[in-house]
Amino acid sequence: MQKKVLAVIMGGGRGSRLYPLTAERCKPAVPLAGKYRLVDIPISNCINSEINRIFLLTQFHTASLHRHIQGTYHFDPFGGGFVDILSAEQTEKNADWYQGTADAVRRNLQHFRSFPHDLVLILSGDQLYRMDFRKIVSEHIASKADVTIAAIPFPVSRVEGLGLMKVADDLSIERFVEKPKDPAVIQSLTLSDKVEAQLHSTDGEKHCLASMGIYVFNRQVLADALDNKMTDFGKEIIPGLLGQKRLHAHVFEGYWEDIGTVQAFFETNLALADPLPPFNFFDQGAPIYTQDRYLPASKLNKCDIDHVVIGDGSIITDCKLKRCVLGIRSFVGENSLMDNVVMMGADYYEPTEKQLENSKKGVPSMGVGRDCHIFHTIIDKNARIGDGVKLSPVGKADGNYPHGVIIRDGVLVVPKGVVVPSGTVI
Repeated sequence: MQKKVLAVIMGGGRGSRLYPLTAERCKPAVPLAGKYRLVDIPISNCINSEINRIFLLTQFHTASLHRHIQGTYHFDPFGGGFVDILSAEQTEKNADWYQGTADAVRRNLQHFRSFPHDLVLILSGDQLYRMDFRKIVSEHIASKADVTIAAIPFPVSRVEGLGLMKVADDLSIERFVEKPKDPAVIQSLTLSDKVEAQLHSTDGEKHCLASMGIYVFNRQVLADALDNKMTDFGKEIIPGLLGQKRLHAHVFEGYWEDIGTVQAFFETNLALADPLPPFNFFDQGAPIYTQDRYLPASKLNKCDIDHVVIGDGSIITDCKLKRCVLGIRSFVGENSLMDNVVMMGADYYEPTEKQLENSKKGVPSMGVGRDCHIFHTIIDKNARIGDGVKLSPVGKADGNYPHGVIIRDGVLVVPKGVVVPSGTVI
């Protein structure tokens, strides 16, 4: 597998729908589940699938992502593995940015040629799922496909905004429609009774197969498919290959979440605090890897906690937390109440002398102060929330609010590094 497959992770999108979480970082670098980054998911899936030659294509706000990759993924010199960052670069032929997913891969084909491979596995950098890629690769080879697309069955009532495919009984792809809205078109893309009967679903609805944005290409087929000016795989490359190459669907029925919006990010994180979360970070058979930070264990003093995930190195004192996810180095002060909150923590510990100096200037310490009430909120890294602050998006429209606070998709967001003074009520 290691000699046969190269993995390419798309990490270059602007991430405008995730703003303000992407104001200073790209989507794959957004923190997840208290201690991880989104990019850790596809990289870990590759490593667990014995694919250890991984290219990460980046473009916007790359510094945070690059630091994470360089500080996390170190392979031994005998296995030939690597995670290689390929940023958008000017050349004699191109002086502009990547124009889309296909354009990004096209511009880096020259770098891939230096490594022996037969197949290219193309992945997204902003999805939460666990997949053994050995299965899709084996199915790709067995079906003699030119391109295999990972597809997840969705009930007809939930397919809005997804790229859908029509497949034959042998899972060969006959049609591909990017984000159809016409009910008649959607109905024409539903699964046949034979394929439907093979699903494990019990919801009673008819299903369509939605593209997960995960592709396996034969090496030469990929090169030929990109020998043009098309810029996007889902909108142009895949539809253009229909009838020209053998396209096959690999049906995946596990948990999969495309974290493309603030609301999706918020709900996906909070679901991890549930008793039986839809995604299991505790699977020792297929661990999710991230940076080893050598932080101390978290310290909790007189806390009332109900369904909470807490990252390493946090100090939580005499407060009440309900359905929250707290990142590394999180600080929460006395008598504070947080309900449905995703708090990303901090990048560093602030020295006591600096805290005293800031206090004299009226600047709160990093974290959440005393006597705060915070509901339905995302608190980004290094934010400073003073004493007696009350934050909630209930009854408020999306938009910008005092002190840099933003409400997006009905979720209140305190962006990275923002200072919310004591006594603020939003």
